[in-house]
Amino acid sequence: MPAKPGYKVLIVDDHQHNLFTLRTLIEKHLDAEVLEATCGREAIDSTLDQRDIDLIILDVQMPEMDGFQTASLLKLRKRTRDIPIIFLTAAFKSEEFQQRGFAVGAVDYLLKPIDDLLLINKISTYFRLIEKERGLNRTLEQKVAERTAELEREKQYSERIITHMGEALLVLNPQGEIKFANPAACAMLDYQSEDLIGMAIGDVFEEEGDEEAGAFMGTWLEALIRTGALSKIDARFIARDGSRVPILFSRTALLDPSGQISDIICIAKNMTGYTRVPEDQDQDPDALVPAEPAANQGDSKAIRV
Repeated sequence: MPAKPGYKVLIVDDHQHNLFTLRTLIEKHLDAEVLEATCGREAIDSTLDQRDIDLIILDVQMPEMDGFQTASLLKLRKRTRDIPIIFLTAAFKSEEFQQRGFAVGAVDYLLKPIDDLLLINKISTYFRLIEKERGLNRTLEQKVAERTAELEREKQYSERIITHMGEALLVLNPQGEIKFANPAACAMLDYQSEDLIGMAIGDVFEEEGDEEAGAFMGTWLEALIRTGALSKIDARFIARDGSRVPILFSRTALLDPSGQISDIICIAKNMTGYTRVPEDQDQDPDALVPAEPAANQGDSKAIRV
């Protein structure tokens, strides 16, 4: 059964009539391109010029550099180490030489005179193995491409959510420096994203009490290490112009495999225009209501967060 096109075979022999016989045999029975080399050095040069050689048929007995030496050099190079090599020989027929051939990386060791049918079957077998490997590689490449596309879609989906979410999102390193800010955070603080990156959270954030605002990172980290998250608190963002933006703020720690904090995720909701319900009213103490509206704006409604 003829092999599929696209295979390339390098035949190496120092006798032209042997090269002619091999070429004629292969081209008659197999759909493959045949390259020729008349010595080991020429064979090595051919593998450097031709990057897609699938199989090498190598004569053992050659002057200057024999087949064993040639095969050893081919196996040393990353580009050629995996090319199957079939040894052909009329002189080195003993078990000792056959073992030597396999030791230097040959996949077969055939004796001359060549059995045409045996050689063609051998070559066909390796072509089928090569085609199977190519098929597996194509399948793997397709799966990698599909998974890469899937991850890209997931990334874009997450980025769209983060971009369009109404709450401000800041990601900090364990030292309290801003690593990422979403558009809502930039709008709330009146900074560009690149301006916020690298700033300390204390430059844009303060809690209700000055004593808390002065050393909150230590308190944060201790609490985050203990619990992994902190409840929502009343706080303020400090905008670029120094104005204060009231926010409802929460913090969550992300841990690395060793249990150390790798990132701190901060989410802030802009509470401008809202006031907390007094505790003596018959409502949830965590409920917030809009600030008193103008007379023509109608009744206000309690908002729970």
